[in-house]
Amino acid sequence: MAFKPNLILFFLLVNYSLSMAQTHVNYEESKVPDITLPDPFVSLRGKLISTQQDWEEVRRPEILNLFREYVYGNIPTDFDQISFSEVQESQNPYPEKATLKEVNITVSRKGKSHTMRLNVFVPKTEKGPFPIFLLINHRAEHADGNLVEKGYWPVSELIDRGYATASFHGETVAPDDAERFSEGILNTLYPEELTKADGMRTFGAWAWAAMRAMDYFEQDPLYDTRKSALAGHSRSGKATLWTASNDTRWSVVLANESGCGGAAISRRKYGETVAVINASFPHWFADNFKAFNHQEETLPVDQHMLATLIAPRALYFASARGDQWADPKGEYISMQLGSRVYSEIYNQDVKFPLDFEELESPIIQPLAGYHIREGKHNLTLEDWKHFMDFAEIHWKKVR
Repeated sequence: MAFKPNLILFFLLVNYSLSMAQTHVNYEESKVPDITLPDPFVSLRGKLISTQQDWEEVRRPEILNLFREYVYGNIPTDFDQISFSEVQESQNPYPEKATLKEVNITVSRKGKSHTMRLNVFVPKTEKGPFPIFLLINHRAEHADGNLVEKGYWPVSELIDRGYATASFHGETVAPDDAERFSEGILNTLYPEELTKADGMRTFGAWAWAAMRAMDYFEQDPLYDTRKSALAGHSRSGKATLWTASNDTRWSVVLANESGCGGAAISRRKYGETVAVINASFPHWFADNFKAFNHQEETLPVDQHMLATLIAPRALYFASARGDQWADPKGEYISMQLGSRVYSEIYNQDVKFPLDFEELESPIIQPLAGYHIREGKHNLTLEDWKHFMDFAEIHWKKVR
């Protein structure tokens, strides 16, 4: 079967751009450039932000809008109708301890509708309402119908701790594919976003889906949404942070090895960079983000500012030592700098005094936490145990 000449040229250009991007990946700390980061606490008009009112009415909206315009794109909030219905298509792997609810969430807008699937496990052994953990899922094996993966989504362990837990797969909302990403809610519900340089793309669509999951939890008294945790790993960790920045209903936010475009400082240009991520995954971010390829220092924001948008809710970053691609040090620095919002704006005692090289154990505080474990890029039961401990410490404040 012969390729058409223009298709051959397309593949050659893509492969060339990817190989060139990979050539310049830096894993040496000595080669990290000297950087000046935007100050989260100085407004666009140069005003020093020091009060909760100025933060919430002036600076936080500014930062959110900058990320929306230049990095992640829009998340449309309008639709005409939403409905929830339960189906029975999968076998419950934990029938002795949990009830499996397979929920179709159908959203209608301008005469068209789209249905996404939410899988929820609820403890049998206790009486609700239950705290709820939602995982934004992107792994291929789960798209094929295998609901649970040990470690990655440890349903049994979450149930044993008394939590309800849910997951949806990004494929049911916006496929994680540069050619097919629009085949979900973008083509069906929000086609106008595809024409905008700051329009919704994959991460915005996944964030939209997590919001619809929260709509479902809120209307069912079985779930205690005051104690809600949103979790994501890798690309889903990026989407988790963007979701929680826009939707303040999540009380705990857990981003695991989210790297470039997630927790890691972009200006460090360590591991995966803006140019590399935009070349490899052009469908993830707003088109405007591509203007900052190899020019991270010209971004009006950096990822420590994304961390500030979670406050006064609880935020946790996690890294792995073998995952240099995600820049663990850049993730920790982002937490160090971003978590200043808790102390400087909300008068809460949050500190990350250790340098990255000094870290030996998890830092778990009621409002912010971080750990780095041995091993490679993955979401493991070790990570989840720290997440659950962190959530429990935080939720003691709202009991």
